[in-house]
Amino acid sequence: MRSVVVNAVRIALSVCLIVFTIVPLATAAQRKSKSKKTPPAGTPAPQNELSKLRDDYIKSTNEYKSSLEKLIAIYEKSVVRAEEKVAQSKKLLDEGLISKVQYEQSELALKSEQDKVNTARHQMTTADDQIAAIFMETEAEKTIAKNLKLARQSLVRTAAFTRYTGSSGWGLGDAWKVQRFFQDTFKRELPIAVFGQGSIHERWRLDHRNAMDISLHPDSEEGKALLNFLQLNGIPYSAFRSAIPGTATGPHIHIGRPSHRY
Repeated sequence: MRSVVVNAVRIALSVCLIVFTIVPLATAAQRKSKSKKTPPAGTPAPQNELSKLRDDYIKSTNEYKSSLEKLIAIYEKSVVRAEEKVAQSKKLLDEGLISKVQYEQSELALKSEQDKVNTARHQMTTADDQIAAIFMETEAEKTIAKNLKLARQSLVRTAAFTRYTGSSGWGLGDAWKVQRFFQDTFKRELPIAVFGQGSIHERWRLDHRNAMDISLHPDSEEGKALLNFLQLNGIPYSAFRSAIPGTATGPHIHIGRPSHRY
């Protein structure tokens, strides 16, 4: 009888131990599941670093355009006032009340105000071109991403850049060929801005270890000659005509495969 009671006590203690162990674990699991709330339906996925950089650039450029529009309105009013002053000065000159020098000064003042308007409008056009270049670069990247196995020697062109896939293997060990061509053709050293990985590529997380950047505008005489040499020799390149946030700081020629993000 005593052994039966002892066994019963042992079973009861075991059950209690199991209960006390399971309950805290279940409570902790519930807390953990509550802490990981599922985002509501329709919540946009977080932007990657490049998309955010480009969106920020477009936003700041649009703000810059807005300030230019206000300046243009102010400058145009100044032009109207300057035109009125020129007309008044011409009348006074004809009446012999002012000198020709004074009249010419009013004309110079008018030209100065007109130049301000023209400069601001040019800056506005440039800003529009930069935004358009970003959109075109983005679309080109999507096209390339959909066609990862591009045919050799194919070209992708946009207003902002030209990309040539090449037909031969390329490595920085072949850089001497390009340098010798440029030296023989233009009697000066190839203007290499970055050879291999640079600080800007580290900041933008671009793998540039097997490429080099050349400080030449692709539409210049030297730039065109270099691009022609690269294509004739099947050497891949990307020629940038303007700055593209997260991709290019300004016009230059990138020799080598496109730099992939890591």
